[in-house]
Amino acid sequence: MERTGKVVVEKVGGKSTVTRCFSKYPLKFIVPSKVGPCKIDSVWIYSLTYGGGIVSGDSISCEFEIGDGCTTVFTTQASTKVYKSVGSKCSAQFVEVTVGSNALLAILPDPVTCFSTARYSQKQVFRVLLDSNLVIVDWFTSGRHESGEKWDFDLYKSTNNIFLDDNQPIFLDTVLLEKQSISPINERMRDYQVIAMIILLGPKLKHIQSEVQENVKRMMSEQLHMPFSGINGRAQSNSRHFTKPPFVASCSVFGPKGIGVIVRVAAMTTESVYKFLQHQLAGMEPLIGVLPYH
Repeated sequence: MERTGKVVVEKVGGKSTVTRCFSKYPLKFIVPSKVGPCKIDSVWIYSLTYGGGIVSGDSISCEFEIGDGCTTVFTTQASTKVYKSVGSKCSAQFVEVTVGSNALLAILPDPVTCFSTARYSQKQVFRVLLDSNLVIVDWFTSGRHESGEKWDFDLYKSTNNIFLDDNQPIFLDTVLLEKQSISPINERMRDYQVIAMIILLGPKLKHIQSEVQENVKRMMSEQLHMPFSGINGRAQSNSRHFTKPPFVASCSVFGPKGIGVIVRVAAMTTESVYKFLQHQLAGMEPLIGVLPYH
C-alpha cells in the first residue's frame, strides 16, 4: 500500500517538535503552533480527509514516529465518515507507530461513522518500549441516526496490535462486524449504538489507570444494582430484576507486570461515551495541556 502520510516528532531545543510532516490525498495533517499552556510540552496533530470522509476504495497508509521524551496527541475535528461502498469496494486504513523511551502518544479521535452499505477496515500497529506511554481511543457508532441508518453498513473491522521493541506481542485485538443474512448486525447489537475501546499503557499513566479501574467497577456496580466493595472485594447482587443498562463498561489489565489497562464500552448514545471519555481521561490534562474531548 502506497504511503499517504508520515509524521516524525523529535526533541528540538528541549521541546517536542514536528520535524517531518507529509500527507497526500485523501489525507491532510494540520499542526497548530500551540495547544494549551506554553509550559506544557506537547504537540497536537489533527488528521483530516478531503470531502470530510473516506470514500469507497480509498486506501490510507500512515507512519508516525514519536521520539524519546516527546509528547504527541493525534486527534480529529469531527467524526470520520465512511461513505457508501461502490461495487463492494472496501475502504482501508493502515497506521504504523513507533513510540520512543519516556515518550507519550495519545490517539484521541472522534468516532468512525459508517454509512449504509459501507465497507471499512483499519489496522493500527504500535511498537513501544517498557517505558513508552500510549493512550488509544478506538470507537465507532451505528451510523447516521438522522437518516434512519442503524448498523446498516456491510463491514467494519478494526485491529489494534501492540508490540514491545523485541517484537513481543503484548496486545492483539480485532473487532469485526459483518452483515450476514442469518443475523443482521442491528439484531445482534440490540439497542446499543456505540462501541468503544480505550487503552492506557505505560508508567506516566499509572494514576489514570488506577482511577479508571476504580470508576468502571463503581459505575457497573451501580448500574447492575450491586453493592460496591472496592477493586479487591466481592459484590453480590440484591436484585432479581435486570434491566438492560444504557451504558456498559468492562476493565482489565494486560502486558508484562500489568503495564496496560483496556476498557471496553457499549452504549446507547454517543453523548454518554463522550462524557465518559471526558471524565476518565481528565487526568491527562497536565500531560497534554488541555482536557481531552472538551
